[in-house]
Amino acid sequence: MKEILDAIQSQDSTAADFAALSIPESYRAVTVHKDEAEMFAGLDTRDKDPRKSLHLDEVPVPELGPGEALVAVMASSVNYNSVWTSIFEPVSTFGFLERYGRLSELTKRHDLPYHVIGSDLAGVVLRTGPGVNAWNPGDEVVAHCLSVELESSDGHNDTMLDPEQRIWGFETNFGGLAEIALVKSNQLMPKPKHLSWEEAAAPGLVNSTAYRQLVSRNGAGMKQGDNVLIWGASGGLGSYATQFALAGGANPICVVSSPEKAEICRSMGANAVIDRNAEGYKFWKDERTQDPKEWKRFGKRIREFTGGEDIDIVFEHPGRETFGASVYVTRKGGTITTCASTSGYMHEYDNRYLWMSLKRIIGSHFANYREAWEANRLIAKGKIHPTLSKVYSLEDTGQAAHDVHRNLHQGKVGILALAPREGLGVRDTELREQHIDAINRFRNV
Repeated sequence: MKEILDAIQSQDSTAADFAALSIPESYRAVTVHKDEAEMFAGLDTRDKDPRKSLHLDEVPVPELGPGEALVAVMASSVNYNSVWTSIFEPVSTFGFLERYGRLSELTKRHDLPYHVIGSDLAGVVLRTGPGVNAWNPGDEVVAHCLSVELESSDGHNDTMLDPEQRIWGFETNFGGLAEIALVKSNQLMPKPKHLSWEEAAAPGLVNSTAYRQLVSRNGAGMKQGDNVLIWGASGGLGSYATQFALAGGANPICVVSSPEKAEICRSMGANAVIDRNAEGYKFWKDERTQDPKEWKRFGKRIREFTGGEDIDIVFEHPGRETFGASVYVTRKGGTITTCASTSGYMHEYDNRYLWMSLKRIIGSHFANYREAWEANRLIAKGKIHPTLSKVYSLEDTGQAAHDVHRNLHQGKVGILALAPREGLGVRDTELREQHIDAINRFRNV
């Protein structure tokens, strides 16, 4: 790997130099093992520890197929899907790999007794397969995590509707928490030049997810003046939704769970912030019974920030814990757009407030290539900024996933792969200077 790293760090390396590099037979990768899929059986979700299930292994470099690229990974990040994989919830991801492996001779590569995880990367293209024309060895790239076959007509208006759509590094193998990753070429996008490797790796999945869910016409279609309720507004997903709302002329009402997280939202420019723990909201009386009085109290608090108006759009991702309140506080004809459900998938709400008030619930899942490209373009222009709070080494990925699982993090958690230290990879110092305060915001909170 030293030869690859030296080429990346040299300012004189050319595309020909990268094309001439020898590809190693193996690389280090963060994995889960198929024979350990039942290791947490019988434990509560909170008691399942990613530090016990995530391994740093030496694994063979996968065969490069048509339309694919091998990328030297300088940095990656931890998403909640990495936590799900590490605790084998809601199902073991080896089921995804087995089904994908049955699709074709080429996809058999993914069905292995180990799973290389990770759905983000920033790095450099090493090799491209047959049929790849837009990317060359030496290109500095980030990757979005939509892996799609596009053999069905269903996916050609919106690739997220393709029946063979998968999330790379979660439902496929050879992900980004590794020194080398295998991606489809239509996952690649230009690395923002004013960001370091770890900063550039942080936005990918969550930034694109927030863009589709809130901005895209496939999601809520946010417009100027909209009142947008954002749950977890300082976190890895919500922090991008907050930035999109502010940049798009909407009015974000940020819901957080601590004074520290409230301060992050204010530092981004949000004025309406609700610390739901400090204000004591308890939307459930017990495991089976919600409390409509708390919905009403919450709605009254929101109207204090909006001049008496109700919410136009709810940016929903906690799920079961908050969904009843989300439906209630949305205005007539408003929209609840939902993904993830980190507090539970079985949502409950009073349908009278949906049906009789003509509200809409829109399911949103990651983003298509165009949406991911537009979200990355806004990062590259300095309009949206990475929400990176802490960086770990590849060896410490288990601890990083544990911290995300226990909600001990702020913003996004980065992982250094081949990059020997933080702060490398900045190519546009002028643009960086213009946005240095925003770039550093999360690191200093």
